[in-house]
Amino acid sequence: MSGGLPRVRVSGDPAARSRQYGEFARDLIHATREGYERAFDAKGVSWSAAVEQALTYVPWIEQHTPGLLEEITGIADGSGLTFAEILTINCRSEILHAATVGASKRIFAECTSFAIEPDRSASGESVVGQNWDWLEYLSGSTILLEVDRDDGPNYVTLVEAGLLAKMILTQNGIGIGVNTLASSLDGTTRGVPFHFLIRSLADQPHIAGVLEQVAGLPRAASGNYIVANGDGAVLNIETSPGGPGNVSPQFSTNGAVVHANHFSSPVPGGYDLAPFSMSDSPVRLGRITRLVANADEPLGDDDLRAALSDHAEWPNSVCCHPDRGADPDERWKTISSVVMHPARRSIDYTAGPPCESVWWTADYAEFLGQPSAPRAQNKPDLCDPGS
Repeated sequence: MSGGLPRVRVSGDPAARSRQYGEFARDLIHATREGYERAFDAKGVSWSAAVEQALTYVPWIEQHTPGLLEEITGIADGSGLTFAEILTINCRSEILHAATVGASKRIFAECTSFAIEPDRSASGESVVGQNWDWLEYLSGSTILLEVDRDDGPNYVTLVEAGLLAKMILTQNGIGIGVNTLASSLDGTTRGVPFHFLIRSLADQPHIAGVLEQVAGLPRAASGNYIVANGDGAVLNIETSPGGPGNVSPQFSTNGAVVHANHFSSPVPGGYDLAPFSMSDSPVRLGRITRLVANADEPLGDDDLRAALSDHAEWPNSVCCHPDRGADPDERWKTISSVVMHPARRSIDYTAGPPCESVWWTADYAEFLGQPSAPRAQNKPDLCDPGS
């Protein structure tokens, strides 16, 4: 790696490529595991209790996303950790939420995201981007995982080493950002864990498939998914734990969708925890709405990078910085800022807060250049006025 984040490329069947992942990122995966033991302990959860909780999700994973257990096993085999350890770090959202719900504790998460349609972009392409904010002491284990497959579309994900997926760009021209949400239903609902669901979205052929997958799986955790494709479509999908009744698709009305860490729609059967657990979220949403969704002119990459560098309500701003007055176990920052161009199959990113970090470009035009399967019908160049 000449600069930026470590890039780990794997190939083969699920067992082979996940074992490669474990081998190639071994040291960073161990760092992730140690970091989550610390994070759980800060919330009053021992590592053994976290493992016990993670194992309760196995029946749901076996029923709904069984192939991903093979990937967990491969990562474990390659890294030298146990299946239970890799499973546990991939259930970190559920474990941390369970420790937070009802305890009025701050959640370690701040992510601000957007997607814009081509007419809102100076490049004439759809764009999806976000700031991923997380615990400062976990910032050193982030990688770009490049997955070369025969059993589905190739994909790239910017992710903590050892986890299945986070922000995703796929061979089918789909870019996916994610936001943490937290409701009173979190930590009390069994289902498919958040990071398993995210990974399953890399398999989808189009945005409609992403929505079907999100709505069709029983979800253990709240989460928000912001999506754009190379054709110019964008969609936001807000979810709380449960089934289809707890899914709220939100479409663009002005060429953009934006999100932070609170619900914009009611939570069926529960309520939003953000007012006390992520109380800075409304201000950040207001800023990204003004800077991106309500911008007067089409936005170039420099404009989007500037929006992601906004410091209103610092340090818990869109561009997040550690609060040096806080306990070291509760300091978070922007781990990476990400801008994805699905049509050109490229990812621009930072390894730290965007206001002070170099922007790197990872060009995947060749690696992700062709769809994994033909579309159901050819897209017409012009509408037939006689049809």
